[in-house]
Amino acid sequence: MAMPRREGLLLLLLVFSLPSIMAATYEDESREGRQTEDWEEHRGGRGGLFLLRNVKQVVNTDAGEVKVYRGCRRKGAFAPMHVGLIRMEPQTLFIPQYIDASLILFVRKGDMKIGWIYKDELMEKELRMGDVYRIPAGAAFYIVNTGKTQRLQIICSIDTSESLGAGLFQSFSIGGGMHPKSVLAGFDIKTLTAAFNVSAEELCAIMGRQKGGPIIFVKNPDQPRKWADLMTLKHKQRRAQMAWDEDDEEESGPDQEQTSIWAWRKLLNAMIGTENKGRKSYAVKSPDSYNLYERDPDFKNDYGWSVAVYQDDYSPLGSSSIGVYLVNLTAGSMMAPHLNPTATEYGIVLKGSGSIQVVFPNGTSAMNAKVKEGDVFWIPRYFPFCQIASLSGHMEFFGFTTSARHNRPQFLVGQSSILETMSGPEMAMAFDTSEESFREFVAAQKESIILPAWSMAPSMAGRESEIPTSVGEI
Repeated sequence: MAMPRREGLLLLLLVFSLPSIMAATYEDESREGRQTEDWEEHRGGRGGLFLLRNVKQVVNTDAGEVKVYRGCRRKGAFAPMHVGLIRMEPQTLFIPQYIDASLILFVRKGDMKIGWIYKDELMEKELRMGDVYRIPAGAAFYIVNTGKTQRLQIICSIDTSESLGAGLFQSFSIGGGMHPKSVLAGFDIKTLTAAFNVSAEELCAIMGRQKGGPIIFVKNPDQPRKWADLMTLKHKQRRAQMAWDEDDEEESGPDQEQTSIWAWRKLLNAMIGTENKGRKSYAVKSPDSYNLYERDPDFKNDYGWSVAVYQDDYSPLGSSSIGVYLVNLTAGSMMAPHLNPTATEYGIVLKGSGSIQVVFPNGTSAMNAKVKEGDVFWIPRYFPFCQIASLSGHMEFFGFTTSARHNRPQFLVGQSSILETMSGPEMAMAFDTSEESFREFVAAQKESIILPAWSMAPSMAGRESEIPTSVGEI
């Protein structure tokens, strides 16, 4: 029997539409799976998806070493920063250099001196444990471990936004010889002898001696200070002479005695960084450091404390668009589940051990990994996560965020959390429960931000073996 024309058209339309319908259905069903697979491709071997295991030793000498944890890669794009660890033995020198990336230094242990060129002046700064300091990309600098017996440990962010794109970053040694080679060694000998106004023998005697590598022992601990004093003195004398010449042109007819007195006054003022009122000032002040351990916590309760520093607190961070933070959790306590709406977060465990949990956008577990001292992790922007200290003791971790502005993390659990703030009929309906039940459920947690140990939960005490590992197991 012939099929009615209308039904035939509907059937024909269905046949032609079926592949598209199936493809759309498959797309909906597989989108979450593919989303998970995109991240699973970059899972590190021993630890988890968001633990940085791709580490490269870029410097290794008897006097010290530098390791760099490469930022994770996704969809062909590298994360905006790497994390570097610098270790220097007592009384050692990280020779003068510059790199194609800006650095935010955090002194984890020891005392150090950093010298670098700032506004055409040699600046030196004494740093101690807890200090944060910034070195811009392209700025020549050196580091001295001033401790007589203690190793120096530095954690640094490596911002690759200005890098050449060749490898992790490019270091250009200024000092050097056979190992490492100074960038000056690449010029023709005739060019260098003319530039330095020395003979070829004198040139080779200086530029062919260093063989110890980028980090070397300081034979005479006072020698770098003498070099720095000499360079600073010469530069300030030159500035003072220029200032005096300008004043001499403006002021007519001073006698010889007054001129001599004024020249000495200008030199002394330049040396101590002051000027008479109404005179031009040529003193340059070095940027200050910022000590995290001297800062009052932004948040503190019986279960831990946290500090976050942004450009409003320490202006040099704004030039790199990077913030820093430090968190200390008591045994068993947790940083409540939260997300960072404006920044990706990088961190390293300084003390203790614990675990880090991260969640995919589709509500499945992305990582539930145990961490210990020295482990480096990162959390993508928007991804919910939490850190939990082990029951054996405190866990302290330090890190960087990819924004120098206030990150304002959004907490999902606890007082003043998103769930508590939006605790109304709409949220209750979203969980398919009554508003009264939901409000009671949310109000059960009296703490905020840093929460008590999970073993202290009323229904969990003494029943650890019965606790499911995920909501899906309930």
